[in-house]
Amino acid sequence: MDDRPSGSAARPPSPVTFDAIMPPAMAIRAEESGVKRVSMDPLTLLVLSVLGGAFIAFGAIFATTVSAGSSELSYGVARLLAGLVFSLGFILIVIGGAELFTGNNLIVMAWASGKVKASDLLLTWAIVFVGNFIGAFMTALLMFFTTQYSFGAGAVGLAALSTAHAKTTLAFVPAVALGIMCNALVCLAAWMCYSARTTVDRVVTIVPPIAAFVAAGFEHSIANIYFIPIGLFIKAGAPDSFWGAIGKTAADFPSLTWTNFFVANLLPVTIGNVIGGSVMVAAVYWFVYLRKK
Repeated sequence: MDDRPSGSAARPPSPVTFDAIMPPAMAIRAEESGVKRVSMDPLTLLVLSVLGGAFIAFGAIFATTVSAGSSELSYGVARLLAGLVFSLGFILIVIGGAELFTGNNLIVMAWASGKVKASDLLLTWAIVFVGNFIGAFMTALLMFFTTQYSFGAGAVGLAALSTAHAKTTLAFVPAVALGIMCNALVCLAAWMCYSARTTVDRVVTIVPPIAAFVAAGFEHSIANIYFIPIGLFIKAGAPDSFWGAIGKTAADFPSLTWTNFFVANLLPVTIGNVIGGSVMVAAVYWFVYLRKK
């Protein structure tokens, strides 16, 4: 016996699906997102970019704090923990709404389709990079004044100094290569977010690739605008009590200089990030799904 109300046979129930959006549709969403970003007014873009830099810095603060005093853990486990908590930064950007230079390399998909001018693409990247720099750098300065680096008998500050010093000792070619690998993963995280239908989908999608690049020791230009300056501020301005607590002096970090920050790290890492995001992710997925047959 059919117990359905009269007329229900003419209105079959619509299927409800929670399946992820598939790559061909993801490519269209990525292209549309690129067009919207380029068309955003410069002031709004700059403010959102300042937020993006600060959000990445929050992830870096979390990672530095968790890494402090972790010598009893194996290298891999310590790096994994740092990567998992660093994911906070990218989650804040995607869910909270902000702009990130490295993720914006995906705008290349819209440019390759002829929907975005090269000049507009470069201008957008420049505004976002400047905004990210302001946000991350000012967060580092503020964190120095909190004296949070002295927490854990100076363990947090030692972790910050060690991280910053290691980054400024990289040779040019390895720094470029580490930047390429980093932003391939970052842009894959951003790319996969276009498949998401819910906030939970986005969070679950973000964490593995972001945690992977941190755990592997890859280099992220915007994160380094926090990691290295906070080390430089501590080196230049920490009181004697801090150095006594960690059993070291500023001279133990000779490569940690402003010149090395800009020339030995930020420049090559930024070049690598652009290659990794624009070529290894954006150009490849544009070629597969968006190029005219």
